[in-house]
Amino acid sequence: MSHIKTFQYGEDHLTAGLALGLADDTVKGILSDTCLKKVNASHQRVQRIVEKGHTVYGINTGFGPLCNTKISKEDTKILQSNILQSHSVGVGTPISNQLAKIMLILKIHALAKGFSGIAETTLQRMLWHLEHDAIPVVPSQGSVGASGDLAPLSHLFLPLIGLGKVEYQGKTITTQELFQKTGLQPLELGPKEGLALINGTQFIAAHGVLVLHKLQHCLKHADIIGTMMIEGLQGSLKPFHEELHQLRPFKGNQHVAGRIRTLLQGSEILEDHIDCERVQDPYSLRCIPQVHGASRNTWLHLKELLEIELNSVTDNPVIIDDELTISGGNFHGQPLAMALDYAALAASEIGNISDRRIYLALEGNSPGVPKLLMKDTGINSGYMILQYTSAALASENKSLCFPASADSIPTSLGQEDHVSMGSISGRKALQIIENVEKILAIELLTAAQAFEYRKPLKSGIVLDEIHTFLRTKVAFAEHDRVFADDIEIGIEIIQNNDIIHLVDQVMKDNNLSWNTPHQEAFEIY
Repeated sequence: MSHIKTFQYGEDHLTAGLALGLADDTVKGILSDTCLKKVNASHQRVQRIVEKGHTVYGINTGFGPLCNTKISKEDTKILQSNILQSHSVGVGTPISNQLAKIMLILKIHALAKGFSGIAETTLQRMLWHLEHDAIPVVPSQGSVGASGDLAPLSHLFLPLIGLGKVEYQGKTITTQELFQKTGLQPLELGPKEGLALINGTQFIAAHGVLVLHKLQHCLKHADIIGTMMIEGLQGSLKPFHEELHQLRPFKGNQHVAGRIRTLLQGSEILEDHIDCERVQDPYSLRCIPQVHGASRNTWLHLKELLEIELNSVTDNPVIIDDELTISGGNFHGQPLAMALDYAALAASEIGNISDRRIYLALEGNSPGVPKLLMKDTGINSGYMILQYTSAALASENKSLCFPASADSIPTSLGQEDHVSMGSISGRKALQIIENVEKILAIELLTAAQAFEYRKPLKSGIVLDEIHTFLRTKVAFAEHDRVFADDIEIGIEIIQNNDIIHLVDQVMKDNNLSWNTPHQEAFEIY
């Protein structure tokens, strides 16, 4: 285990990259002695509040509109068990095991900061679930993203009290079956613990982690595939000159233009048409830095806000010390809800311009590239209908871009009269990104087909290697075939990040480096 990075919950600074590492076991999370001292001190504060009988929301009162209902000392523990059960109202297809894991990781980190009154035994049990890969089953729908993600977090923690279901050893089983297999017993939650578990933005934030991760890969793919399309359609290098982007120095624009320049280094295709009479390329080629760059700037914004959220205390009330407990609104999902809606738009635009490049490749207006990317058309339809699919996906994404955070439906008998709907923002963003992956797969196929017509001229070494790799998976199309099979292969290549890994390896093998400003900013650590 010595080669695995160690992360101290509640103390170290959590990033999206570390959260993903904790989820895939390349990073090991621990609860240090310092952390546990803070946790136990906070738990003791809650015990003293109960003993003294001071009225504090969620400790000895009801929840939401029942905040003025006093709960007896004897009933405070029953209250915490009841809240997990009554708030477990989620519906829909369960979220992925990876997402549920990330939710658990984020919650452990927030509770380990020592402002929530959680018991050490509860925190250790949560860590046990992670370490033994017994991940609770969490329905995808039911959160309005305001008192935190109440419904999904309730399902996430039902197993602590012996209820709900878990994914364990490749099967979905009841928690009772898990206990029989492992010898565990249900926990008895103390005052405030149930509320501390289900108040928070961990469902929204977990989606934010995956959106940041998957969108980053889409952005990298889009730059690479878009550059291959530039070569296939004999686009100009001038729109990517460093001097141009110094005059409008958005980080994303400069970064994308630098990546394209690097990928085109040493291209014979570019040299072949350096003195051609064409003055300007269509926007889908010429404005790649501006469009991809704008989406990258949006990605940076999400990264910044998400990192703040990952290291925040978002439950309620917050236990500051013996004299100060604060019932506030840190659980409200608005900061991430709006950012995720923005990211959804950024992802959609990557698919939108990709579809335009696919269409452009089919028009037959580039010298040497036949209409519909096939010479013998009429009897063959060529790549015509692949663009129907990319158009359908791009249109579907536009319909998904309506911002969920623009809506609010009052809940909790008006006590929660403005909610963020951030859970929907996160879910929609992931749906859009999945569609973009499919659009990029189609562009990869069409760009490679156009690229073929530039032979025997060579491109830069990186793009040539990508084309060679793709041809080991998908043959050049001289006649019609079942293109759905090609598309599925393309989607698999995109989702496995095969091209990104290949590019990194080729550049390493040839001692190449990215000529890209702001390289560090656009990585996830």
